[in-house]
Amino acid sequence: MKVANHNLEIDGIDKKILRTLMADARTPILEIARNVGISGAAIHQRLRKLEKSGLISGSKFVINPKVLGYNTMAFIGIHLDTAMSHSDVLKQLKKIPEILECHYSTGSWNVFIKILCKDNVHLMHLLEKEIQSIPGVSRTETFISLDQQIDRQISI
Repeated sequence: MKVANHNLEIDGIDKKILRTLMADARTPILEIARNVGISGAAIHQRLRKLEKSGLISGSKFVINPKVLGYNTMAFIGIHLDTAMSHSDVLKQLKKIPEILECHYSTGSWNVFIKILCKDNVHLMHLLEKEIQSIPGVSRTETFISLDQQIDRQISI
């Protein structure tokens, strides 16, 4: 398999390594080596190659937000007064820690964000006091997620 815009070739061994680490990034290298049938040093070398190519970019722990009291996930479409206000609006949105993702988009909204709040009262506060008050934001449309039913990465 060739990776788009790169001359990187990933073979079956690379795919096995990636699938294992995507399922659990804490899997020990020696366990992966045993399962794949190559040395731990070879696993390290392949991982360095994949990181250097940009295909993988580190690993992270996933925090369960519900344990911290964040129970409301929402998506907000933001319509801007003008496209010129995009960079100024983005600077203000970056200051709001509850915003997890921000996308410059086509369609009905100029910007589409994913936001995590403790509850609907918290969401309403952020909408009214933080987001809708940003100069350049003309209107918003909010969609509350009732339940995330698919959570995955691209398959390898």
